[in-house]
Amino acid sequence: MIKFLDNRLFRYLSVFLFLNSSILPVKSSSALAAWAINTNGVLELRTKSNTNLKAYFQKANQISGDRFWVDFPGELKNPRTIKGNGQIKEIRLGKPVKGKTRLVIEFKEETYLNPLTWQLVGLDQNRWRIKLFNPKNSFKKIGEGLVNKTRGKIKANKDLIQKKKNNYGFLKLPEVKRNKFEVVIDPGHGGPDPGAIGIGGIRETDVVLEVSKIVKKFLSEKGVKVRLTRTNEVDLDLPPRVSIANNTDADIFVSIHANASRGKRRDINGLETFYYRGWRGRLLAKRIQKQILRVSPGSPDRGVKQGRFYVIKNTRMPAVLVEIGFLTGRLDARRLEKITHRKRLAYAIAKGILEYLDKVG
Repeated sequence: MIKFLDNRLFRYLSVFLFLNSSILPVKSSSALAAWAINTNGVLELRTKSNTNLKAYFQKANQISGDRFWVDFPGELKNPRTIKGNGQIKEIRLGKPVKGKTRLVIEFKEETYLNPLTWQLVGLDQNRWRIKLFNPKNSFKKIGEGLVNKTRGKIKANKDLIQKKKNNYGFLKLPEVKRNKFEVVIDPGHGGPDPGAIGIGGIRETDVVLEVSKIVKKFLSEKGVKVRLTRTNEVDLDLPPRVSIANNTDADIFVSIHANASRGKRRDINGLETFYYRGWRGRLLAKRIQKQILRVSPGSPDRGVKQGRFYVIKNTRMPAVLVEIGFLTGRLDARRLEKITHRKRLAYAIAKGILEYLDKVG
């Protein structure tokens, strides 16, 4: 769900990242390819593949009505204003700064909006959807271009990814000095403790153990010595996990978990990474968080945070605890039950670790 920050201007902000996202060069054309506000009050967007979006909301002031806008990389060539109808006053497309495009939707006075319920959902690599309002009377569709134009190409890309799902050689991992580093990977829970139980009975212990084993495979291939705190479904308390890391004098410790929301709310999804203290722990957490977001398009960024979890508080080396998604969330659970997504997450965690090791070397 979009999180909003309240200030004097009542401005609300949320940022969404996509797989292998990259900012386009300043002189490139806009990443916005098509948009439409449908008769049901849903805004649909089509962008260039793997685009970063920033979405904002601002309450009305003396000059303007309530406004929702989205910023896209790439510069718009033809700024314009389009007259609205129904509850929408107008739509403006412009260049807020050089190298950016902004789509602004301004609503008429007395239009009821509830931005705290808004969710910007990524449908695939280049399509987005968000429900903004409930139209009254006869609202006519407004838009430019064909939002669904590239479905055929998307299917072809998905087929190509499917063919490569068991061959991650095409994904470039950073190089580090071989046989120099030792890493402890901790799959959370295990044995009689299944951890979170999600939609359809998916268990945290199963998901994180498989992801951890694949992380070990990726790191081992790069010459990193890796030890798992558990390799099967055994009952392992927290102190032994810490002891394994401290006794092996590992360079870093990474504990892998999956989340669950109170009440098992299906609308809550997202990824987050915790560290206890120190710039090294924070750097490791930031590198991993950045990478897992890239392979989880549309899933909210819950951020890098300080935490007091036993396994990261009591280890002597830089340590993080990674939450790779909500097993109770509709979006995350659907992905986490698939081996292809678990491999992507493992690749992302391994890449974040290797980037950190290369940095602090």
